[in-house]
Amino acid sequence: MGSLNMEKRWVFPLAISSLVCLFLIATSFNMGMVSSLQSINSIFSMFPSRATANQTSQLFVEAKVNQSPPPPAAPPVPRFAYLVSGSRGDLEKLWRTLHALYHPRNYYVVHLDLESPAEERLELASRVEKNPIFSKVGNVFMIKKANMVTYRGPTMVSNTLHACAILLKRHKDWDWFINLSASDYPLVTQDDLLHTFTGLRRDLNFIEHTSRLGWKENHRAMPLVVDPGLYQDTKSDIFWVQPKRTLPTSFKLFTGSAWMILSRAFVEYCVWGWDNLPRTLLMYYTNFVSSPEGYFQTVVCNAPEFVPTIVNHDMHYIAWDNPPKQHPKTLHLNDTAPMIASGAPFARKFRANDPVLDKLDNEFLGRKNGSFTPGGWCRGKPRCSKVGNPAKLKPGPGAERLRGLVDNIVLSPRFSENQCK
Repeated sequence: MGSLNMEKRWVFPLAISSLVCLFLIATSFNMGMVSSLQSINSIFSMFPSRATANQTSQLFVEAKVNQSPPPPAAPPVPRFAYLVSGSRGDLEKLWRTLHALYHPRNYYVVHLDLESPAEERLELASRVEKNPIFSKVGNVFMIKKANMVTYRGPTMVSNTLHACAILLKRHKDWDWFINLSASDYPLVTQDDLLHTFTGLRRDLNFIEHTSRLGWKENHRAMPLVVDPGLYQDTKSDIFWVQPKRTLPTSFKLFTGSAWMILSRAFVEYCVWGWDNLPRTLLMYYTNFVSSPEGYFQTVVCNAPEFVPTIVNHDMHYIAWDNPPKQHPKTLHLNDTAPMIASGAPFARKFRANDPVLDKLDNEFLGRKNGSFTPGGWCRGKPRCSKVGNPAKLKPGPGAERLRGLVDNIVLSPRFSENQCK
């Protein structure tokens, strides 16, 4: 009887101890599970889930472009990216134009086409490589693998796009692209040009254009042509094939000048190709007579996002015969007054070493002894052999003339009326 009471006395404490032990074991188990789950989740969070992976794989290139961070604020002084191109016999003209245009703040691509003798192209490459200013700054690039360019065919457009692609790949900070030939020449200093464009919107595109094709509709838009420059290494004129084609209905054709100043945003639109319009029009203009006078105009005027950015001017002074011929008049000394009065930053076309170029150098550019055009970075002593601060500008009278032209065409009430009409 006594032992029975003793056993009963230990039952209750034993039961209580067992319950406490079970409680502690359960609690520690749950806490371990939570900790383990948290650890597992932290590991799996390092990998994308299937839903996220599927969502990423379904993104279009447009979404990737739109999701890119906004570009940094534009610096107070812009940068220009130039293409200066020439053909057989243009070596000296191109070299002179390059020196007149040069500024360490800008970027330059130079090109002598495949019709140029190899000796001329090798000489240009040697001059660019050995020039101490070009070597120090590193902003002049020559296309050594020359392209065949036929003026009236699509090869001129492809050469321009090639230069644009090089400039986009090599440099990330330029604002406008300018295409010139060796027969062009500046009428203002680069300091004048940079100073004037500092106050402009960086999205403006200076493209002379019109939808009134006139005689070009039947003689250029409707014929089908083949440019031998696409597959031959010797230059020959385009030739026509039959039958003719009708005018397109999915886009509207425009024509204009082959010389222009394009914003970086529009150049990226044409080269990167996130929209199919530039590619479609490039294929269309492969069979178009004188495509350099219509491709970029048709692209910009059929892209609604760029229409508000168009300035209907090519920023050139060009004199034409009456009635106009295929090529403009060659400019001489007696053309100096109207040339300068136009306020345009560039003019064409000039013969090599014409006296009018010496007059422009001496009286308007301050360029002497075949050196660079002086400015804030280089005062011309001695012959601009040292590179100063590229952002330091010294605008002259040319800036006032250019500003008058820009105000007249950009601030004019007719600005919005001239866009793709």
